[in-house]
Amino acid sequence: MFSSPAFAHSFPYNESRNMYQSLRHLLELIRFSHTLFALPFVLLSGALAWNLPDSPFSWQQLTGITLCLVFARAAAMAFNRVVDYRFDRDNPRTAGRHLPAGLLNLSTVAAFTVFCSLGFVATTVLFLPNRWPLILSIPVLLFLLGYSLAKRFTVWCHYWLSAALMLSPMAAWIAIRGEVTETPALLSSIIFFWVGGFDILYACQDAEFDRTQHLFSIPSRWGIATAMKMALFSHLLTIAALFAFWHFAGMGVVFLWGIVVLAVLLLYEHSLVKPNDLSRVGVAFFNVNAVFSLGLLAVGLLDLWYRS
Repeated sequence: MFSSPAFAHSFPYNESRNMYQSLRHLLELIRFSHTLFALPFVLLSGALAWNLPDSPFSWQQLTGITLCLVFARAAAMAFNRVVDYRFDRDNPRTAGRHLPAGLLNLSTVAAFTVFCSLGFVATTVLFLPNRWPLILSIPVLLFLLGYSLAKRFTVWCHYWLSAALMLSPMAAWIAIRGEVTETPALLSSIIFFWVGGFDILYACQDAEFDRTQHLFSIPSRWGIATAMKMALFSHLLTIAALFAFWHFAGMGVVFLWGIVVLAVLLLYEHSLVKPNDLSRVGVAFFNVNAVFSLGLLAVGLLDLWYRS
């Protein structure tokens, strides 16, 4: 039976199919499609750096900053799923995720975390002879992974996440120019307040669960109503950071009108969620934020093109 042609052909087919399914599950696990939340900021930072006279565009640099972001985010997300496995299993909202549901096992996801971490560090060689990306790769990676442990000891874990993501435009600038200046710092400030605000909103879904598990978050500490007010304040600071970036980075009228629209979009996000009705958090978190990040990249590139 084992020597039959049918078995000989079906075995490699089944193996390939299983590998494909595992890869698909891994990409779903890390929500690979949500990379678009962070990638636009990296690309905008790169575009602003390449727009300077002494920093010509480089396909190698573009490949490097894109791959670094993809690997770093994948490593951080996979690590989060590993260390939060017990909480995800016990939380009704997350019990259907890949690890609790048995679609993937811990050893596979842990190996994937290591692979992506090594990929992130290895990709920094694309920026040589600029050694700063390679030198900073390990500290940056450790900070990104550290977010997954933050809710065990600090109520401000939301801003650890935002600080992790705000590194991306500064890292892109350092990779291209070997320095940090006002422009990427201001762009990073937008990310800091924006991500912190929407992560507070997202955490409202788990306020009661976090309390029972002795996990720290703003909603579990001060309640959902207060958390929503703090998220709104964080997004008002985001709007202020948008206008500060427009002014001090020397952006033009196209960018100005664009950020006016984005400011309205942020305020609209808060109209979708009420303390007694969190059913639209998913819409606010994913759809609105995707439009915000892609929209910022679009108006930034249009502004550079219009002024060139």
